[in-house]
Amino acid sequence: MGVPIRAAAVTGDDNLSKKAEIMRESINKSQLITDNMVSVLGSFDNRLSALETAMRPTQIRTHAIRRAHENIDKTLKAANVILNRFDLSREAEATILKGPHDNLKGYLEAIEQLRSNIRFFTNNKSFKSSDGVLNHANNLLSKAISKLENEFKQLLSSYSKPMEPDRLYECLPSSLRPSSGSPDASNKNPSNSHTDHVTAENAIYIPPVLIPPRVLPLLHNLAQHMVNAGHTQQCLIIYRDTRSQVLQESLHQLGVEKLSKDDVQKIQWEVLELKIGTWIHFMRIAVKLLFAAERKVCDQMFEGIESLKDQCFAEVTKGSVAMLLSFGDAIAKSKRSPEKLFVLLDMYEIMSELHSEIETLFSGKACKEIREAALGLTKRLAQTAKDTFGDFEEAVEKDATRTAVADGTVHPLTSYVINYVKFLFDYQSTLKQLFQEFEKGDDSNAQLASVTMRIMQALQTNLEGKSKQYKDPALTNLFLMNNIHYMVRSVRRSEAKDLLGDDWVQRHRRIVQQHANQYKRIAWAKILQSLSIQGAGSSGGDGGSSSGASRALVKERLRIFNLQFEELHQRQSQWTVPDSELRESLRLAVAEVLLPAYRSFIKRYGLLVENGKNPHKYIRYTAEDLDRMLGEFFEGKT
Repeated sequence: MGVPIRAAAVTGDDNLSKKAEIMRESINKSQLITDNMVSVLGSFDNRLSALETAMRPTQIRTHAIRRAHENIDKTLKAANVILNRFDLSREAEATILKGPHDNLKGYLEAIEQLRSNIRFFTNNKSFKSSDGVLNHANNLLSKAISKLENEFKQLLSSYSKPMEPDRLYECLPSSLRPSSGSPDASNKNPSNSHTDHVTAENAIYIPPVLIPPRVLPLLHNLAQHMVNAGHTQQCLIIYRDTRSQVLQESLHQLGVEKLSKDDVQKIQWEVLELKIGTWIHFMRIAVKLLFAAERKVCDQMFEGIESLKDQCFAEVTKGSVAMLLSFGDAIAKSKRSPEKLFVLLDMYEIMSELHSEIETLFSGKACKEIREAALGLTKRLAQTAKDTFGDFEEAVEKDATRTAVADGTVHPLTSYVINYVKFLFDYQSTLKQLFQEFEKGDDSNAQLASVTMRIMQALQTNLEGKSKQYKDPALTNLFLMNNIHYMVRSVRRSEAKDLLGDDWVQRHRRIVQQHANQYKRIAWAKILQSLSIQGAGSSGGDGGSSSGASRALVKERLRIFNLQFEELHQRQSQWTVPDSELRESLRLAVAEVLLPAYRSFIKRYGLLVENGKNPHKYIRYTAEDLDRMLGEFFEGKT
């Protein structure tokens, strides 16, 4: 078994050796092939290097030719751009030389093209003729802008016309349009101006069209080109001179006039009062219509040109505003007098009403002086009104008129002051606003009540002084009764009652009653004594015996009674109690005292006279006669 196994092993080794030999031969052949390929490739590399070296000059020449072609193309393109600019410049120049009048839009486009060309040649200074071209273009642009200025001025002037008064009135609310065509038709007195304020504050105003809307874009473009060319100041001057003159002419045609303080002092009060009424009307028209329309024109014409918008508006309106405010200043600085208080309040009222609109219209730094001038006038009017208020209070207390009313009726000063106070209550809201100008935070109702009470007290003090002019103390009390009653009745029937309060009313009603009682006591005490005989019983008794009284004494008393009553009737029928209720109540109060005393006296002592001679000489009147005659008292008969 061992031999066969060994023989098999030897045979296996031989096979492996043969296979290894075959593999070795294959590897050697592959190496040989590889070496041959490397040799061939190396030969190719050498040949390619030689070819590249041979072609390099040709490549260099081709690249140079290509670059030359590119440079030629660039140069041709640049030349075409420059030539095109020259063509555009010639076209623009031709249009500019024709002027802007016939073709403004084309003219403005030509200027814009010229500016574009200037920018182009400024950025392409390498072009050898660029300096000459720029000089020519700039000179042409200067001429173009000069023609543009003339066109701007001509176009603006041709469409800037004064506004006719009738056209302005049509823009007013219907309640403020003058019925007769005169600006002062609705302002005949101060109270009308105040009524206008109430209705006008929330009314709708329609500012007029000053320049046609189709023209504004053209004017805007002209202004824009002038500003772009550095001609901002020229644009401002042209606009200011043209529009300001037209605005002032509109106000002049309306009736606005410039008056100084000296001029105002020379004008009669009735005429001045009318002028103040028209001034209030003019202020509304100027601010709400003319200035509002002018602001709209400025905003549209100088849209996007912020440097000019506010400045032009300020320059255009400055003279007109000054002319209007100068009249208000003249009134505020003129000599104060009580009758001016209401027109001062009217003027203060309109300036307060227009304040917010003035602040809005005249916004911006350029309009600061105008805003300050308007606010300054408002404050001066408030101060003058406040001072006039104080003057009035002092004048009432110190009024020294010696024209006493002979019949003891209501004194002219009383009716004047009460009417004055009534008018003041038409201005309640204005007065409260005025008080706030000086004492902010305080209760304006309390301030108005305090002022009113002081005026009433000043009047009462003055009346007490005037009452001392009467020699008859009964008439003194009748006078005070009449006047204080007039004050109380007027307050009760007006808004003053709410302000002064019931306490004031009740207190002064008691004063009226006190004076009535004093009158009755003083005027009738003496005649009542004549109906009393000392020691003979009371005159108010129930009849009874007439013993203790002689016929002669009774006759004497009746004679004295008749004489005194006739004298009282003659005198006091000339006195006046103008209020019918007060007159009747006073007659009744006298009758309630006099008639029972007279009846009692006649009942007790009448027989002594009737049984004697000529009884009618002594018993002249019945109680009914006396009552009828009392009905003639206080009628103011002469």
